[in-house]
Amino acid sequence: MSDSHDQDGPHEGPIKTPKQLILAVVFAFVVPIALIALLTKFVGAEHQGAAGSDGLGAEAVARRIQPIGSIQVKDASDASALKTGEQVFGVQCTACHSTGAAGAPKLGDTAAWAPRIATGFDALLHSALKGKGAMGAQGGGDFSDLEVARAVVYIANKGGANFAEPKAPAAAASAAN
Repeated sequence: MSDSHDQDGPHEGPIKTPKQLILAVVFAFVVPIALIALLTKFVGAEHQGAAGSDGLGAEAVARRIQPIGSIQVKDASDASALKTGEQVFGVQCTACHSTGAAGAPKLGDTAAWAPRIATGFDALLHSALKGKGAMGAQGGGDFSDLEVARAVVYIANKGGANFAEPKAPAAAASAAN
């Protein structure tokens, strides 16, 4: 029986040198640890929603709860911050009164403005603040009532009127003293 074992020769494994032994031990520990690290990174990664779905994202929530409007407080007594009649006309009134759109009398057309000027400044201001015909109300808009009144004077004076420009409340009070 001992003869059968001698024929196989000494048992040899795949590792033949100490260098191969060290590499086998290192890879036996490094490869599993690297795989575990990669798996934990994959599992622990932040949840990615479906494509096109950001409904629970911080930016989407912030957009949904943002204020709808804002309030701006203007000091009506600060005459330097008030717009002139020409500035208000250039921003608000020029679209219709320069072209005659929607039946608006053109700036400087004395024939079209004469019957309107005959009604007086107060009637023109009332029409500008409350609206008339196709013209919308300007009161409560981007400009104060005083600024709209200045625009009315500017437009009417270009049409042949001779209205005095309204003064700011602080300027009127100081002028009275």
